Amino acid sequence: MASPRANSIEVTAESLQEDLARLRIQKQALERELAAVVAHLGSVQRTLTALQPLIHEQPTPAGEPTETDTETDGQKSYGRLTEQIMEYFAGIGDVEVRARDVAAALGRDTDSGTINAVRSTLDRLVGASRVRRAGRGLYRAGRS
Repeated sequence: MASPRANSIEVTAESLQEDLARLRIQKQALERELAAVVAHLGSVQRTLTALQPLIHEQPTPAGEPTETDTETDGQKSYGRLTEQIMEYFAGIGDVEVRARDVAAALGRDTDSGTINAVRSTLDRLVGASRVRRAGRGLYRAGRS
């Protein structure tokens, strides 16, 4: 006859074996789900990368430089940032957005410096009443 202590250890071990089996199944399910998410993320990133040139492509009159012509050392020209932001707000309507979202839409979310340039421009546009501050970190098109 087993002592109560031995019996308790046996019950605990059986419970842990059941937990182990359940956790292994859960781990496999999560690994499959993670693999699916990683594959989808990669697909979305590749698609966005392929679409970026089309998003920023705008017809220019013959003889005028395109944005590509004005790039130096791989850096985009920032002379049109205000106009690009205003075009973006005109296209999205009366929606609240964060500076990071605006930067991403304009393809200027490569690093904190470019995002901060968008944020600074947004703040200037708020000061000029061309864009409204809709809350902490939120911007909305100004009233027309």
